[in-house]
Amino acid sequence: MNIKLVASDLDGTIIDKNNNICSKNFDAINKIHSDNIDFVVCTGKSYSVSKKICDKFNASFGIFGNGTQIIDFRSGKEILRKTIPKEDLLFIITFAKRNNFHIHIYTDTKIISEKLEFMDLRNFILKSENGTTSLDFCIIPDILSYVELNEVSAFSIIVTSDENSLSNFKNILSINKNIDCVSINKRGKYRDNIINKDYEYLIISPININKDTALSFLVNYLNISKNNILAIGDNVNDLEMVKEAGIGVAVNEAYQDLKDVAKYVTSSNVSDGAFAEAVYKFIKK
Repeated sequence: MNIKLVASDLDGTIIDKNNNICSKNFDAINKIHSDNIDFVVCTGKSYSVSKKICDKFNASFGIFGNGTQIIDFRSGKEILRKTIPKEDLLFIITFAKRNNFHIHIYTDTKIISEKLEFMDLRNFILKSENGTTSLDFCIIPDILSYVELNEVSAFSIIVTSDENSLSNFKNILSINKNIDCVSINKRGKYRDNIINKDYEYLIISPININKDTALSFLVNYLNISKNNILAIGDNVNDLEMVKEAGIGVAVNEAYQDLKDVAKYVTSSNVSDGAFAEAVYKFIKK
């Protein structure tokens, strides 16, 4: 199969749970470039969080916010942008606050939250330690009032709990046909080592937006086929892109749901270069 594009998740795929990157992965990315193959970063993080690592990888494109934004790094242009309408943001926040769930919002340049906890605390720690994000942290007393009074261009909103299951809340949100939710479990073996905490969260985005729909847009933009894509991931928000790619790969520590749809599962762990293993197996020139 002629691979023309490699699409990869970041955390848990190229970057290990301790925020380290195996040198083999940098070598594999260099191979991708030397073979004139486009390398695309596909992440749930915003552009501001991920820009520096994309620059380090010399990525051709970046898919951010699980598909809400695509940047063409070759031209510097934004080629896709999808945000959550204000009325839907207010709907989500209202019900989340009734349940005392933690909320934070991703915009172009900010994380908006009432308190640094969970994923926003994780991002704050990573920025403090290594400056990998240019994102600003906007801590406000009342996120509902803030959204009511300001125009907030939100790519996604994250609702988190460390005590209660979010399944019932996800069912409540399902009555709103303008949004989609993906559940992520960070408990047990998936525990967040950066903040040393178990929790689960919902990634809430505009309807019909995910990494796969963004890749569909990108392959049309590039006039190639999905059969020419090697897609690599570890989490359930990678499921559609791994399933629909010409070659879909799950890394060794991936969630079982992703392994079940992948065409190949690496024998290497992320810290030992699972990403590189996939690249060398399917790009052999």
